Amino acid sequence: MAFIAATICGLIIFTICSLSNALSLNYYEKTCSNVDDIVTKVVKEAMSEDKTVPAALLRLHFHDCFIRGCDGSVLLESKGGNSAEKDGPPNLSLHAFYVIENAKKAVEAVCPGIVSCADILALAARDAVVLSGGPTWYVPKGRKDGRTSRAIETKELPSPTFNISQLEQSFSLRGLSLEDLVALTGAHTLGFSHCSSFQNRIHNFNSTHDVDPTMRPSFAARLKSICPINNKAKNAGTFMDPSSTTFDNTHYKLMLQGNTLFSSDQALLTIPNTRKLVYKFATSKKAFHTAFANSMIKLSTLNGGQEIRKDCSLVN
Repeated sequence: MAFIAATICGLIIFTICSLSNALSLNYYEKTCSNVDDIVTKVVKEAMSEDKTVPAALLRLHFHDCFIRGCDGSVLLESKGGNSAEKDGPPNLSLHAFYVIENAKKAVEAVCPGIVSCADILALAARDAVVLSGGPTWYVPKGRKDGRTSRAIETKELPSPTFNISQLEQSFSLRGLSLEDLVALTGAHTLGFSHCSSFQNRIHNFNSTHDVDPTMRPSFAARLKSICPINNKAKNAGTFMDPSSTTFDNTHYKLMLQGNTLFSSDQALLTIPNTRKLVYKFATSKKAFHTAFANSMIKLSTLNGGQEIRKDCSLVN
């Protein structure tokens, strides 16, 4: 394992050599050595039944890590007078919690009381990307599960309406760079968006324009037909890109064409540093995959938990 670590340190920008001592690649080597395989099997089974699972798992992990670090707090149920993160407005569309619960049960059957829900979620997010044609990476392990989950804290999540200054501030508060911002935005290549996340760009954009002028007119017209101004269809929306089940660099190409959904995506073209990275990733899937893997390792090392939960939805 030491050789593997040394090799990785020579290959990636943000290396595991600089990670917190609390996390390591061989954390479960003596206590649950096949945890990766167990989680992968569960994710594969779930994907065979539901093609939306990869996007859902990746989003779960991101939303978990951005609030209190990667501590599994997004998995907790509301209890008593406390409204948990999963019931916060930005998280109401999260799903595939059952995949993590199934993986936890499978792991517990072999290694009871050893592996945290936060680690299982980090592994499942990696598997979701790999099984969708994206890059792989070694997931450092040893996270603990948190005991606190508050819906009100979900307001700290970056919004699809954010401009570049708001995005930069949100990411920098978590030790993430502009390159991490652009690379992680590439996750939008997977999945589906509801109208509410991009409604601001296609209706009453500002006092001068009804539609965001940076949008390609034909694209905006299609979105307006899907999401009329008085739309009441709860699940109305559209896929993030035409290859929404494949982890590729299509999303960056769409950005350059004015064919992306979110203001936060378009914002990456508003300053030279991020615009240059969008061009780089649009022209090289390899460069995107490498950067994404590096940034996921960096994001997933944020942790502040205290226990190993027996049930991912409840504190011990």
